[in-house]
Amino acid sequence: MAVKKYKPTSPGMRGRTGATFEEITKSKPERSLIIKKRATSGRNVHGRITVRHRGGGHKRQVRRVDFKRDKKGIPARVAAIEYDPNRSARLALLHYVDGEKRYILAPIGLKVGEMVVADPQADIRPGNTLPIANIPEGTQIHNIEIYEGRGGQMVRSAGTSAQLLGKEDEYATVRLPSGEVRRVRQACQATIGQVGNPDHSNIKLGKAGRKRHLGFRPAVRGSAMSPRDHPHGGGEGRTPIGLPGPKSPWGKPTLGKKTRRNKRTNRLIVRRRSKGRR
Repeated sequence: MAVKKYKPTSPGMRGRTGATFEEITKSKPERSLIIKKRATSGRNVHGRITVRHRGGGHKRQVRRVDFKRDKKGIPARVAAIEYDPNRSARLALLHYVDGEKRYILAPIGLKVGEMVVADPQADIRPGNTLPIANIPEGTQIHNIEIYEGRGGQMVRSAGTSAQLLGKEDEYATVRLPSGEVRRVRQACQATIGQVGNPDHSNIKLGKAGRKRHLGFRPAVRGSAMSPRDHPHGGGEGRTPIGLPGPKSPWGKPTLGKKTRRNKRTNRLIVRRRSKGRR
């Protein structure tokens, strides 16, 4: 994928960039693989806003993506590369030889007409899925399982890939895109290659309206509020945050405050993504 620029015919077009979509081969999704998506505007089942600054945006349909790759040993032909409004990556539509159709994340280099398969003895080619135990060290992988059979949960966004560093006993060591080095069970599956659409991070929206189309509503800075509305508010002119560090609107520490509480999996993390921490 390449990034295209626009003529500065208006302030909103100046500096704006977008995707060329040259890799897309089909415009409409497969009807048997889509689900209606109801807009929640950041509200939970009780109607309370739990995620702020969400709402509006273009209507979307959910594509059912096969992260499990549980059709073992059955080859499939790549019928199309499609756009998905719900994620940064592109999707590849697979037609299996038994007639079933499924979506998978489209890795770089996967072309229409090629064959992919999920099998322990599969070739090391982009789009093939196999247990980590059968993948050579140094290979780029994505869509990595954390628990066997649950489906890929790590390394799924556009342009990302992890590197398999080594294997020892029943665990393999993997370097994630964040720089974190983590141990994963060798029985877990992973897909070969790097997720497609690597230029996604280079796109500039250019105007606020384009952000609204994505379903994001305006966010007001805490320093622009009054002291009763936000801990950062108040003061004459532009004042620093003060206090012992930044706070959320409810007075809780934020912006760098560590929130990880999962001590059970600490033993699987070899190196943190932050420098100097283990």
